[in-house]
Amino acid sequence: MNLFDFDLTIPITDPTWVFFLVLIIILFAPMILGRLHIPHIIGMILAGVLIGEHGFHILDRDSSFELFGKVGLYYIMFLAGLEMDMEDFKKNRTKGVVFGLFTFVIPMLLGVWSSMSFLGYGFTTAVLLASMYASHTLIAYPIISRYGLSRLRCVNITIGGTAVTVTLALIILAVIGGMYKGTIDGMFWVLLVVKVAFLGFLIIFFFPRIGRWFFRKYDDSVMQFVFVLAMVFLGGGLMEFVGMEGILGAFLAGLVLNRLIPHVSPLMNRLEFVGNALFIPYFLIGVGMIIDIRSLFMGGEALKVALVMTIVATISKWLAAWLTQKIYHMQPNERSMMFGLSNAQAAATLAAVLIGHEIIMENGERLLNDDVLNGTVVMILFTCIISSLVTERSARRFAINESVQEEEGEKKLQEQILIPVANPETIEDLINLALVIKDAKQKNGLIALNVINDNNSSENKELQGKRNLEKAAMIAAAADVPVTMVSRYDLNIASGIIHTIKEYEATDVVIGLHRKANIVDSFFGNLAENLLKGTHREVMIAKFLMPVNTLRRINIAVPPKAEYETGFQKWVEHFCRMGSMLGCRVHFFANEHTLMRLQQLVKKRHNGTPTEFSILEEWDDLLLLTGQVNYDHLLVVISARRGSISYDPSFERLPGQLGKYFANNSLIILYPDQFGEPQEIVSFSDPRGYNESQHYDKVGKWFYKWLKKS
Repeated sequence: MNLFDFDLTIPITDPTWVFFLVLIIILFAPMILGRLHIPHIIGMILAGVLIGEHGFHILDRDSSFELFGKVGLYYIMFLAGLEMDMEDFKKNRTKGVVFGLFTFVIPMLLGVWSSMSFLGYGFTTAVLLASMYASHTLIAYPIISRYGLSRLRCVNITIGGTAVTVTLALIILAVIGGMYKGTIDGMFWVLLVVKVAFLGFLIIFFFPRIGRWFFRKYDDSVMQFVFVLAMVFLGGGLMEFVGMEGILGAFLAGLVLNRLIPHVSPLMNRLEFVGNALFIPYFLIGVGMIIDIRSLFMGGEALKVALVMTIVATISKWLAAWLTQKIYHMQPNERSMMFGLSNAQAAATLAAVLIGHEIIMENGERLLNDDVLNGTVVMILFTCIISSLVTERSARRFAINESVQEEEGEKKLQEQILIPVANPETIEDLINLALVIKDAKQKNGLIALNVINDNNSSENKELQGKRNLEKAAMIAAAADVPVTMVSRYDLNIASGIIHTIKEYEATDVVIGLHRKANIVDSFFGNLAENLLKGTHREVMIAKFLMPVNTLRRINIAVPPKAEYETGFQKWVEHFCRMGSMLGCRVHFFANEHTLMRLQQLVKKRHNGTPTEFSILEEWDDLLLLTGQVNYDHLLVVISARRGSISYDPSFERLPGQLGKYFANNSLIILYPDQFGEPQEIVSFSDPRGYNESQHYDKVGKWFYKWLKKS
């Protein structure tokens, strides 16, 4: 027996070598094309052309490409729904519907006219062909994700338009398919509408509730990842069951799970990583393997059909983007982005041409002949290339403009959020809280701290502290956020935290609410009390009864004169970020004067965050909030250190009220920055020219100096 007895024939069929070759393409295509400044997506498609049966025939388009290709296609649509800024989408839904109608109607009109005039096809064939131009696939969306531009207005408009035009195009496909199956009648339309409406209700109503229940009950990362994939394919499978394309179900699943998966979270990072590393490239390579470039040069109508299809599809999509831009007075680069994203033809187009190719008409001819089949795959190639190039160029312009604006604007303070990790049970909640309040543009900024008491140190405690630090770093690393791990000896934990704040210039501290050891123990504990005395930095004392990403609302109780504290703008920004990241509403409760300041600041700086404002006259009795705070809400109480501007004697009763009324709620007690480095102050001047914010900031600095002298 020969030790090296194996048969390596072309095309390769051995699963090991097939998968190895695909991985080599996924690995080297970005490297090679990156040097040529060509989008990676094009490389995957061209590689598929070369290795497919119409190229060098190194691989067959076997069942693995069909399976992984379908997963990749669903992944593209799912990520498009998952990464969408829902609040921005709601604000731009009218624009999205208008763009969707334009990008459907214009290709339909031009497509029917060109197919009947230039190609000589019948009306039914022309309508089906035009519906292929109308639909598009967000094949260039990974470029948007790579540049971090998924929350742009033009991107959300395009995604909304995609849902509209793909739905209408697939309805036309279902109708034409039903015509040749003899099933088109009044009952067909009734059943189609009823099934789609019922399925849409099923996904929108039940999927978020199932997801929220699962995430609260199971925190294992693998189980959460598998659960999300199962929901995606359940949505796709149900949509196919009622006669529509599964990509709509995947997109809808992404929309309804959007609020449960924060954009900066370990789960989101895993979903994007697996999709961009494996499933989406597999799909793109599979698309390339269908394309037969030789058919264009073998005579017949294939070249003519391919040219007409490519030109009509491209011009009609550009016209739709141009009309939308002119109507809503958008920037030229926004038009380019909309055109780039909407020009690629792949998913629904392939489905339509394959179904049309299988339909045999009464005269024995195919509804869509071989020329249309070959022309379609060539159109897919060129539209994908155009889409990738235009989207890449537009994304670079947006990225450059953002960086220029940051350089021209005032330099923002570098955030450094310190998280002491003494309790293993609270580490994950504290890290997740820090991830949703931090500035996403700053890639680092988390410090995990383990303090070892000099008087009570032991080998077991040192080992446990090391494990806690590693756990914190692992959770943050899963969200692609590096953590600085600090372990130190000190007289006590509070002293260690205060010294670390000074040494690492920490701007914020996030700690867990301690558990009362006995009846005489205080609500906050000695650690929190000593920490508040030793630092003027913002301190969050948090208690979570459920995972951060499953919270549905953030209720914030704000005391009078809180707007005059140095850290006012910072904590407002933190919770507005948190609301945007979690997709939940931020509800402020304060007196009329403070509410006015909050509304001005939110409107100026955080207009995209869903907010509500309610008057809370009696701050000293939080019982009034019990009817507003449900079990799945987060209660935030803005407190203050003794001697500060917004301090009130009623704060002394705060621990008792929180323990009595809100024992079964997740809560955060926040102490804002006091007498720290002055931040940019939003000027709230009255008509007489008296600026209260500046006045109170000066009083605060003077009072701080007086305390130091005395």
